[in-house]
Amino acid sequence: MAADDVVISIVNLRKYFEARDGSRIAVLDGIQFDIHRGETLVVMGGSGCGKSTLLNCMIGEYSVNEGEIRYRTKDMEGARNIVGMGEDELNDIRLKFGILFQSGALFNSLSVAENVALPLQEHSDVGDTIIDIVVTLKLQQVHMLPHREKMPGMLSGGQKKRAALARATVMDPEILFYDEPSAGLDPVTSAAIDELIIDLSKKLSVTSIVVTHEMDSAFRIADRMVMLERGRVLKIGTRDEFDDLRKADPKTLKSREEKLINQFLNGHSSGPLTDTEGLSEYEKLLVPEKE
Repeated sequence: MAADDVVISIVNLRKYFEARDGSRIAVLDGIQFDIHRGETLVVMGGSGCGKSTLLNCMIGEYSVNEGEIRYRTKDMEGARNIVGMGEDELNDIRLKFGILFQSGALFNSLSVAENVALPLQEHSDVGDTIIDIVVTLKLQQVHMLPHREKMPGMLSGGQKKRAALARATVMDPEILFYDEPSAGLDPVTSAAIDELIIDLSKKLSVTSIVVTHEMDSAFRIADRMVMLERGRVLKIGTRDEFDDLRKADPKTLKSREEKLINQFLNGHSSGPLTDTEGLSEYEKLLVPEKE
């Protein structure tokens, strides 16, 4: 793909957290890859691999110790690095984002329609009539129009995700971030959300970054995948490349990396991923101390 097709570049990204003894632990250790305009990239890996931290760095929620996160949206003449950027300037770029949080993060005191309208009320100058039309269209896209006047507490888990997705797209973002979109959903509802993600990606021509550990979902929606391990990129490639590794006989795989990917994708209980001797310092922090 051409260089001008790159909408996000992660360059040698490092993020440190402080351990109990005061030492620095690298949660992200030299992450580097590009995301191309219009694609759906799935970020996956085991617990403690750094995928949620990476997402929070990409949206500017976490500060970064080293490296760059460059954005090039359609209105930019060149790429802009958000690392170290001031909050006002960063918020201008965030207006190009839509974010679907794991919990949905709907405001319980607002109706579905009011939740979806909120970004337009806060970040645009359009009138109430136009806002109501846009909200109606966005709720139609996610099949939630009949529920527009309901409160979040009246919705099922899948309905909350749909409403939150309508809110994430109400500003017509160029980039959509999804944090575990299938978390807490039954398989049928999860598949329906996946189909919705695919449908919206096509209709809205957005670039999508999806953090997930749900493999069925990942293989349904991904154009490309990146797998993290211990804060590093283990592999980035097409869905078909990962599918070939998933279907391979582990005995035929020679490298530790390929065996690890195969184990993760198939959910096998034994293999290099579950070798406790190989835990990173950060992963050890996630393991409760024995009494």
